[in-house]
Amino acid sequence: MEDRTSRVDPKLLELLVCPLTKGRLSYNAADNELISEKAKLAYPIRDGIPIMLISEARKIED
Repeated sequence: MEDRTSRVDPKLLELLVCPLTKGRLSYNAADNELISEKAKLAYPIRDGIPIMLISEARKIED
């Protein structure tokens, strides 16, 4: 049985954008994050809820 608390609704993912760039996000299931390639930020998902705050995002290093 899947753990629904860590999954993101695909319809929600289509609606969400990066608050900084307004660009599309991709879902990283391994780290349970939403990734903004343009901003180089990873937004955490906690208890199935994306935390779309720039201050909570992790910077992605090249």
